[in-house]
Amino acid sequence: MATLADRDLAPGPASPPARPGVSTTDLLLVLTSVIWGVNYSVVKYATGAVSAMAYNGVRVALAAVALGLIAWSRGGTPLSRRDMWSLLALGVLGNCVYQICFGVGIAHTRAGSAALVLAASPAFIALLGRLLGVERISRRVAAGISLSVFGISLVVFGKAGADEGQATLFGNLIVLFGCFCWSLYTVLLKPYSARVDVVRIAALTMIGGAIPMVLVSLPAMRATPWTTLPPSVLLAALYSGLGSLVIAYLFWYRGVRILGPTRTAMYGNLQPAVALAVAWIGLHEVPTLWQALGAMAIIGGIVLTRS
Repeated sequence: MATLADRDLAPGPASPPARPGVSTTDLLLVLTSVIWGVNYSVVKYATGAVSAMAYNGVRVALAAVALGLIAWSRGGTPLSRRDMWSLLALGVLGNCVYQICFGVGIAHTRAGSAALVLAASPAFIALLGRLLGVERISRRVAAGISLSVFGISLVVFGKAGADEGQATLFGNLIVLFGCFCWSLYTVLLKPYSARVDVVRIAALTMIGGAIPMVLVSLPAMRATPWTTLPPSVLLAALYSGLGSLVIAYLFWYRGVRILGPTRTAMYGNLQPAVALAVAWIGLHEVPTLWQALGAMAIIGGIVLTRS
């Protein structure tokens, strides 16, 4: 007999339109945004002690092992070879190329700036979804996206003080390219999320990304003196690997299946508010009034989209 968790994660027919109101999926997506929002500062801190490539290689490999074990323990009907190879290939885009851009980009810019750049993903996802025919955009959803984009612009143009120069064009451009890769990855996953178990999607795409990631990162991983690093760096790798890439990913894939890629992506707009707050406390990246107003507009856009 399937448990509630099994029913939530199991595949099914094409999802019906999302119902109004707040659901368990909405709450889990809020938690996902919190986990990912904190992760910006965690990655920024850790990549100050080790190279971004070494750090990415370890956390993605850790996530691949954890998700693989979870998927194996659940059993189930074997996937077709076509679906298996397709998900592995998508993993290269979403969990190798994107993760490299994410880690290297944050290492060359402020944690808050990276979060703001990645907040462009809902707009990318909506446009790509429309172009690829994955889903349609209603006027209400378009209005919600517009309000969130307006909020993002308020945050982006709000100056964070004299140390704003720490944010580099190089880092921001890398993060922006990663944002596009993540958006395309999310849209292309939609057909599989309707018929493939969420845990299998997470495991196969993570394994598909981990293989080339580890190969590329191996020299940096070997050159890193892991045994002499502070425990806080190792804990950061655990958080980024298990929290950000396992727990949060499972919640995210569930959202893509139940709410669709565009509505799920709207919750990603919560990340800048969380990331700015954590970076302010932990990294002393002081936000401004304009950034606070922008965060309110971002949340308003999410409410409008899901109301």
